[in-house]
Amino acid sequence: MKTIFIKGSLFALFLLISGGLRAQVQETPLESAEEKFESSSFILEHIADSHEWHILTTKSKKDVAIPLPVIVWSKEKGLDIFSSRKLFKGQVYNGYMLEEEGDLQGKIVKVNPDGTIDEKNLPLDLSITKSVVGMLFAALMGLWLFISLSRSYKKTGISHPRGIQSFLEPIILFVRDDIAIANIGEHKYEKYMPYLLTVFFFILLNNLLGMIPYPPPFGANVTGNIAVTFVLAFLTFVITQFSGNRNYWKHIFATPGVPFWLLPIMIPVEIIGVVSKPFALMIRLFANISAGHIVILSLVSLIFIFRSIAVAPASILLVVFMDCIELFVAFLQAYVFTLLSALFISMAVEEEH
Repeated sequence: MKTIFIKGSLFALFLLISGGLRAQVQETPLESAEEKFESSSFILEHIADSHEWHILTTKSKKDVAIPLPVIVWSKEKGLDIFSSRKLFKGQVYNGYMLEEEGDLQGKIVKVNPDGTIDEKNLPLDLSITKSVVGMLFAALMGLWLFISLSRSYKKTGISHPRGIQSFLEPIILFVRDDIAIANIGEHKYEKYMPYLLTVFFFILLNNLLGMIPYPPPFGANVTGNIAVTFVLAFLTFVITQFSGNRNYWKHIFATPGVPFWLLPIMIPVEIIGVVSKPFALMIRLFANISAGHIVILSLVSLIFIFRSIAVAPASILLVVFMDCIELFVAFLQAYVFTLLSALFISMAVEEEH
């Protein structure tokens, strides 16, 4: 949260300095009529994070995009803030360049005076990327929803749900009754409800917003970014370990009923289990959301691969079908992540029988 706050503050500062984001028109050479459509690069470009927000490509092969703030820090130059448009098409600005190929593709690198790339001393990249903008937008939307809900309760009290209450209250009660209480227990669940609700709605909002392609800030593949799912899984891991009681640690380092001579084998196994649980959380959310976007984009690509309008009806029908599945998956993955988080916490706070 501290990193998000810093990035948000720097983003606001950038807007004040530059006078707001401006759409840039990027000139690209006309493609040959015989050029083969590269579906893999098209798909990866849309699901990957970016330092600009691509909007559309015109008939004359011009890319219209919104440049985003680049915020980098290095030992030699300190903190630098500038627009990503200055790094377009391999341009070098103030000794920095956005690598477009190789293992460092999509990353900002330092350029030596002789024109070579310093791969060993990469700058610390704190840029407001496409995923960060989408994440901040989802967080602001969540704040607006729950502040509105709080004001509604202050006006009407605990009564028949009205307005936004009628939509959010059943979901909140579901998280409380069927996830938190069912797994953690009635006497201990309240302490973890703020985290569980935050995780559930944060993932759900980002999943739903990622399904809407336009306009920005919709369409960001936030939960399909492994860095985001890593942070969410790490938070669950930290909360679980700090909530662990004596019984929890006893089962890891002195498993009851296990002979003493087996402990050197069992302890590493238990530690691997502790680490593998949040790892599974991270991969599951990342893989499911990314796979959904890849399948939909692959179906759209069929029209351009076969270069025939006859493929379009079947492709569109399959895309609509997959969108319905994706809508279900958006809710399912938010539920699964929250459920497993509550389950791991319950294993840490469970009392000895």
